[in-house]
Amino acid sequence: MEVVVLVIHLFIALAMIAVILLQRSEGGGLGIGGGGGGAGGLFSARGTANVLTKTTALLAAAFFVTSITLTLLAKNASGPASILEGAPATTAPGTPAPLDPLAPLESAPAAQPATQPAPAPAETPAAADPAATPPAGEPATP
Repeated sequence: MEVVVLVIHLFIALAMIAVILLQRSEGGGLGIGGGGGGAGGLFSARGTANVLTKTTALLAAAFFVTSITLTLLAKNASGPASILEGAPATTAPGTPAPLDPLAPLESAPAAQPATQPAPAPAETPAAADPAATPPAGEPATP
């Protein structure tokens, strides 16, 4: 339905542009519709102007109607009324993002166990006693 109204809306807009350009303006403009021989002598200059004015008014009214119709169709389309309603829930830093419920289970990342920091290496007795270590440049004596 929305596509049909949109196509009609575009045709009305193009027709309205053409009719407006056909009208005679004060400064001459394109002025194709006015003049002695315009429209094959069927209308006088005044009759042609009246027809183009009425056609412009009719197309403008139809343009407004299709604009309002498109607005109402877009408003009634499914979706959240606010951009905040469709926003995903925020998570605290360091927590994994929630999984997509529609994603296949095979593509979901496997849960990793929590890793503990590696224990510090045990100190050797020589490193614990600063007097037992020789200064730099001297040979070590047992």
